[in-house]
Parts: sequence; structure tokens; C-alpha cells
Amino acid sequence: MLESKYQNSTSFFGKTRIILVLLGIIPFLLVVYLFVYEKIDLTEMGALFSALGLFSILTGFSLMRRSADQLVNLSRKTGMVEAGLKSKPVQINADQELEDIAAHFNSIFKKLQETNREISEQSMQLMIYARDLSQSYKKAKEEEELRNMLSRYVGENLIEKLIDSRKGVLFENERKDVTILFADIRSFGMIAERMRAEDLVSMLNQFFSIMVDIIFRNNGLLDKFVGDQLMALFGLIPPESNSPRGAIKAAIEMQDATEGLMEIRSKQDRETFEIGIGINTGAAIVGNVGSKNRMDYTAIGDSVNVAARLEQIAKGGEIIIGEETYGRSQGHFRIQKKGEIKVKNKTEPVMCYKVLR
Repeated sequence: MLESKYQNSTSFFGKTRIILVLLGIIPFLLVVYLFVYEKIDLTEMGALFSALGLFSILTGFSLMRRSADQLVNLSRKTGMVEAGLKSKPVQINADQELEDIAAHFNSIFKKLQETNREISEQSMQLMIYARDLSQSYKKAKEEEELRNMLSRYVGENLIEKLIDSRKGVLFENERKDVTILFADIRSFGMIAERMRAEDLVSMLNQFFSIMVDIIFRNNGLLDKFVGDQLMALFGLIPPESNSPRGAIKAAIEMQDATEGLMEIRSKQDRETFEIGIGINTGAAIVGNVGSKNRMDYTAIGDSVNVAARLEQIAKGGEIIIGEETYGRSQGHFRIQKKGEIKVKNKTEPVMCYKVLR
């Protein structure tokens, strides 16, 4: 397309040159004709006028040709700029009109250069903005996935705290000192036989909702539900050092809340129950356990087995704790020594204590 424009412009200026040549040669040929065929005497004055005329014609032709060449150059430069090709400012030494045209062209050319530079800078800024936006979206998506995962184990009040403190990576596999709490409904099998399925499920959902709120309120982490049993972990969420006291405090609130709920159900002539709670503190392996299709964040180890055993010996309304839990919570609760118990896979008996309310 650019070559076509060049050809058109060249054709135009070529025609202009032909016209100028004809305008210059025709008078000259006329003079020659007069001298040769009309027998006009060639006086010195006539020869001088003829020479001056010829000189004027040739000089005018030269000036017009120079202007035409500069117009061709200006046309080509304009076409290159329009086509997006690199060009340079035009240098023209001609009449004022052509100089004005060249000045306007150079001004437009300079503005185009500035516009291209601004567009390049804006494009770079847009690329940086797009990169930052992509990173922000990725971060927001990761936080949303982490928030959904944390919501299974901790309360809403702790989710943002964990994410903001960069402790959201709660699901690392590690050996850690934790306090384990088990709570179980006493005589649940007999109760289940007396209730309709929908009433039983409704009762469990109401009960577990209250218990989970209490656990979350005391910086506990919900591990799992197993039928009518609940398992929670303390010491994985700051402040970790208060995990035994946090677990005992939660257990007391759970017993009080259960009694309050049973009073309401009793007045409504509905089924009631009691819960037993066992708590133990010690080292355990915490992490994601399961298969690629289903993973649960849980604790495994001897300290977990002891906590489960303590829950089994707890009667309805009782809170039984292990020796390590007792040692770290002395002076904060009223605690009574209960005695030693045998625990599976342990050679030595385990001393246990009862928390008084």
C-alpha cells in the first residue's frame, strides 16, 4: 500500500516536471524557428535577449524541480509515518510555504513520538497492574481455600487471626505437645433406641452446635465427630502454653451448657442425657491423615489413647484429667485425685484426677 502511494506521488510530480519542461522548451523552440525559417536577423541585442530568456527558463525549471523533489521527499516521509515505519524529521530548504508544511510535519512527527512513548509507558504500567492483579487474585483464592479448610476446625473469630499472623499453615505434619479432649454421651445406645431417627439427629445437631461453639471460644480445634463422641485439640492455636487450662475451662462450660440444655428438654418432656469428658496432655503427631480422596487433620499417639481412656471412665457430668494436665493447671481449678487406671499398651498405670465444678 505504501509503495502504491509512492508510485502515485511520483507519477504526479513526474507529470509536473513534464509540464515544466514543455513550458521551458516550447518558447526556446519558437525562438529557434523564428531565426531559422523566418529569416530574422540575429543582432547582438536579440541574441542577448534570447540568452536571457533561455537562462530564465532554465533557472525557473531548476527551482521548480528542486521544490518538486522536496515535495516528493515530504510525501514519502508522510507515507512512512502513516504506515507506522520509522522515520526522521524532514529537512527542507525552499519557499516559506514548503517550510511551513515541513514544520507542521515535524511537529506532528514529534507529537507522534511522544504519544508512542506515552503508550509504551502505559502499556508497561498495564502489564505491571495485570501481574499484580493476577497475584492478588491467586492470593485471595488461596486464602479463601484456607478459610474454608479452617472453618471445619476453628471458629470464625480465629480464622482471620490465623491468616493475618501467617499461622494459617496449620496443617503441617509434626510432633507437638497438645491437650486432647474427648466428650461422649452416656448411655447413648439406649437413648437412640427410644427416639425417632429425625428427633435423634436433631438432638445431636443441637448438642454439637453448642459444644463446638464452646471449644472455638476457648481456642480449641475441632478434630472430629464419631457418632455421639466429640474430639477436640488444644495447644495448636496461640497461646499454646495455656492448652491444659483452655481444655479444662472448655470442659466445665460444656458440662454446664449440657445441664442447661437438659433442663429445657426436661420441661418439654423430651429425652435427656449426660456427658463424660476426658482430658490428657502430652506429645502427639498431628497432621493430615487419610487418603487422597479424604484427609482429616488429627492427632495420633499414646497421649490420645490415654485421653480416650479417661473419657471412658468418666461418669455422666464428670471431667477426668491426666497427670500432665493436672500438673500444668494446678492453682487454677478445684481438682480432686481420683486414682490410678490401667491403659491399654502401657505397662505402668496412669494417675487421673477429677475436676470439681
